[in-house]
Amino acid sequence: MCPQAYLLLIMGFQDVREYTNRLFSPNDGGRVGYVTDWFIMLLIISNVSAVILSTVDAIYEPYTWFFRTFEIFSLTVFTIEYVARVWSAVEDDEYSGVVVGRLRFASRPLLIIDFLAIAPFYIAFTGIGLDLRFLRALRLIRLFRLLKLARYSTAVQTLGWVFKDRKEKLVIALFTNGLLLVVASSVMYFIESVAQPGEFSSIPATMWWGVAALTTVGYGDMYPVTMAGQFVGAITAILGNGMFALPASILAAGFIEAAENELDERKQCLHCGKAVRPEDLDEVE
Repeated sequence: MCPQAYLLLIMGFQDVREYTNRLFSPNDGGRVGYVTDWFIMLLIISNVSAVILSTVDAIYEPYTWFFRTFEIFSLTVFTIEYVARVWSAVEDDEYSGVVVGRLRFASRPLLIIDFLAIAPFYIAFTGIGLDLRFLRALRLIRLFRLLKLARYSTAVQTLGWVFKDRKEKLVIALFTNGLLLVVASSVMYFIESVAQPGEFSSIPATMWWGVAALTTVGYGDMYPVTMAGQFVGAITAILGNGMFALPASILAAGFIEAAENELDERKQCLHCGKAVRPEDLDEVE
């Protein structure tokens, strides 16, 4: 092969790899990338639905052939996607390096989930002395495919940003709720264990009542019968209304901030990055 032809082949190879990298990047692959994103998302949802329906014998037994065919088709698509993403990852400066860059990219949490989603099929296909019951349990790892939606949905990515941005407040709220659960369960145990030794047999057993009381669910299988226990139960339920709702309010505030940030970004000029004032928009019109 002449040097010119070899150079053209290398350039074409790099163009294909660059296009593949853009294709599997959300909102960066054009119309084809948009269709690919939605196809992958629908395939993930369909796979999770297939796993759920396959546990119903009345559905699975008559359509075993369909479930198996769909499984092979899905695994083929997910395998191609995984290999293509790892292969084209070197186009990003962060993952430069033929071997090291790809290994660093493949060690990302979402890529590990991708690998776990397809690995059980190939392990079962080789049949290397594995217990079939273990293989059936291993197939449940396919449910991890649902987590792959985080890569293809900006809304889910926003959820991840909110959790990351508010993690300190969430940790404090969860710690406070856990402390409240321990205190309420301990107090209730010492009050009710004499009157109801069977139900309130220990502090860990009483924690089941504590969770039901703090979340105001009230299953009714465990409840205080003494006056002191009923008083503590009422106080616990009142505190639970506020404290167990605290994480939800923290997340809600985070989503509001994320929405405001997104709105501010849309008001910025695409060329200079400066904020666009309403009067500037009027002048353009």
